[in-house]
Amino acid sequence: MTHLLNLLAAIALLVWGTQLVRTGILRVLGASLRNVLAKSVSNRFNAVISGLGVTALVQSSTATALIVASFVGQGLMSLPSALAVMLGADVGTSLMAVVFSRDLSWLSPLFIFIGVVLSITRQSTTLGRVGRILIGLGLMLLALSLVKTSAEVLTKAPAIAALLASLTSDLLLEITAGTVLAVMSYSSLAIVLLTAALAATHVIPIDVALGLVLGANLGSGLLAVLTTLTSNVQTRQVPLGNLIFKIIGIVLIAPFVGVWLQYTRTWMGDFATLVVMFHLSFNVVVGIVFIGFTQVVARWVEKLLPKPERGTVDGRQRHLDASALATPSLAISCAVREAMHQADVVESMLTGMLRVIKHNDRKLSQDLRKMDDTVDELYSDIKYYLTKMSREALSDEEGRRWTDIISFTINMEQIGDIVERILIDIEDKKINPGREFSVAGITEISDLHARLVDNLRLGMSVFLHGNVRDAQKLLEEKTRFRDLEREYASTHLGRLAVNTVQSIETSSLHLDLISDLKRINSHICSIAYPILDSAGALAPNRLRQSVLNAVD
Repeated sequence: MTHLLNLLAAIALLVWGTQLVRTGILRVLGASLRNVLAKSVSNRFNAVISGLGVTALVQSSTATALIVASFVGQGLMSLPSALAVMLGADVGTSLMAVVFSRDLSWLSPLFIFIGVVLSITRQSTTLGRVGRILIGLGLMLLALSLVKTSAEVLTKAPAIAALLASLTSDLLLEITAGTVLAVMSYSSLAIVLLTAALAATHVIPIDVALGLVLGANLGSGLLAVLTTLTSNVQTRQVPLGNLIFKIIGIVLIAPFVGVWLQYTRTWMGDFATLVVMFHLSFNVVVGIVFIGFTQVVARWVEKLLPKPERGTVDGRQRHLDASALATPSLAISCAVREAMHQADVVESMLTGMLRVIKHNDRKLSQDLRKMDDTVDELYSDIKYYLTKMSREALSDEEGRRWTDIISFTINMEQIGDIVERILIDIEDKKINPGREFSVAGITEISDLHARLVDNLRLGMSVFLHGNVRDAQKLLEEKTRFRDLEREYASTHLGRLAVNTVQSIETSSLHLDLISDLKRINSHICSIAYPILDSAGALAPNRLRQSVLNAVD
């Protein structure tokens, strides 16, 4: 019983080590890997090579599938190119299986020791994350060694020996078992390595092991499909196309497993090598055969999963892709795109507000007020999406960007609320009583409004690009706007002094309006603070020390 528990613990350790390496690589190199994949779409062969390289690093074709699927969902990559990337990804993960099947147990203590030292002494830094990757690699190598040791002991037990002697090859059952194990462990690589270790110690026959390998390949494709079930149609198309590749590949290759084994068994040294080389051969053959059929399979997928005529209820493609949460840099990008849409809605509200003021358009006012519900909904969705991301998984730069997005969406939500209140006041105090602003008054409001729209667009640019010079310009606009607000309030009081009728009737509304516009501008200008703070361009105290000394 103890030896069986040791075997199960070693299997769990292997799966856990694989997860550590994958998440660690994505945290350290997520943005770089994303750029490599995004730039690999020039032709299908470049796409295959980039998929191979990225997956060799992250050690998970499923992780690569989720990244590429998100690109397709956002319109950054075509479906045929994404399918070509996945063909390379499957070869990449099989190459890593060959590497890890070698006797590298001597590296395990070295990786774990260095990894623990880096992780403890350099927490929340890139070196600390590299340390966790080394820990994962060390645990994988240690787990493989433990699997072999535990399996050798188990095979010596009479009951286990009798059970193994009764096993007969049932290819369909083996493929099913391999598929289930790959889905449950979230790693086909771990299952292939485990199968190789068990075959090397004669726990399972070699023909059974090859059937499990086919199942592990099918399981990795099915896992990506299951993971993206709640995503949009474009995102789900990539895993489905990759699964089609695997299904057809298994159907074509499964009948020849015995032939392959017969011709390769004589010149391969051990069963572990046979298993991982079969895994590599399967994916290489599938890649070679299907590289010319990515367009065909893409058309099949588009028929099975046709794009809806309208992506969402409001006819807009949503960017908060749940499958991207596994890759922090990609999830941050998704949140930024959704935040920009929220800002676009706010800009529409702000632009329409002036037409309501000038033309007393009650219907437009009601339509704009409804748009605030969209702004609030987008704020809630973005906030919830970001909270689902692990803060520990973010690099320092990604952590700052996470905070910037939250701050930006809060400001947009508050601007939407202010615009809604302004519209209500316009209806109650101007449209319903039939009052009008004076010519001078509407000119002042129009001037402030134009500056406000320009500042909002500049703020959106600052948020998107993080340009320090634009951020400084935006902050300077805050002072100019405040001075204008004071000047226009003063001139309005001057018109009251000469008994201008229109100014008297709309005095309260006029003063409230320019004050509200100033508040909106303050929210817009606050977008600049995180950018300037990161660049070290903000003074620690904005109060003039000379004035404070004079007061003392």
